[in-house]
Amino acid sequence: MKRIFTLCVALCTFITGFTQVDTTGRQNDPGDTIRIGGMIIIRKPGSKERQVIHDNDYRIRSRNRRELSNISTNWWILDLGFSSFKDNTNYASPAAQQYAPGSNPTWFDLKDGKSVNVNLWFFMQRPNLIKHVVNLKYGLGIELNNYRYKQKVIYDPSPMAVLNPPIVSLDATPNRNYEKDKLAADYLTVPILLNFNITPRRNEGFGFSAGISAGYLYSARNKTVTSDQGKKKARDDFELNKWKLSYIAELSLGPVRFYGSLAMKNMYERGLDMTPYNFGFRFSNW
Repeated sequence: MKRIFTLCVALCTFITGFTQVDTTGRQNDPGDTIRIGGMIIIRKPGSKERQVIHDNDYRIRSRNRRELSNISTNWWILDLGFSSFKDNTNYASPAAQQYAPGSNPTWFDLKDGKSVNVNLWFFMQRPNLIKHVVNLKYGLGIELNNYRYKQKVIYDPSPMAVLNPPIVSLDATPNRNYEKDKLAADYLTVPILLNFNITPRRNEGFGFSAGISAGYLYSARNKTVTSDQGKKKARDDFELNKWKLSYIAELSLGPVRFYGSLAMKNMYERGLDMTPYNFGFRFSNW
């Protein structure tokens, strides 16, 4: 019994001594050092105080940071919108009556929401000019414009042997109903814009562009669908201007993009004075 008691006393004495050494021996404590980002936290030896040091040579780089290319290319851009024109024609003038005898402002009224514009851009390229915020933008594509008339407007291909023949007339055939009557004008177009990208590191950012475009008329036709003749197409340039110069603009609001264009001059070479314009939605990566 004495031996057990003596052993217990010795064990308690040993534990007490170990505890005193651990709590009072901080003079040999080297302290702790912790690095968090650009900061170094140091605990002084034998103390609970901590000192914070900023390390300017140490940086944390975000894994989500997107590297920007100085030239980016966007393929196969689609525009869906509406076509229309501002009619400035003086229908009392000899030129207008020679081109469209008996015409008046109601002849060329368009059906609401039926005149569509479809543009297909083969590519658009965007070189960086200033910190990816200011960029140049250019491309190549086709513009397809369809003007759907309320009246029974007929375009006739002009015979070469006649000087300045009438081009446009109204169909007065009794009991003939028109399901469709439209003028289509298609252009091969090159746009050039100055682009301002407010959020260059976002895929669906905010910005706008403005510039000009030059289009060449490569196809024009008058398409009609009637109750007795069915579908008919008359292909000719109908003395439309071969070149179409336009002011153009686009607006990016996150995933939603808009476009618009306004021609600089009349779409006809003679007779009528109409300035075309388009607007709608653009489907592209940027």
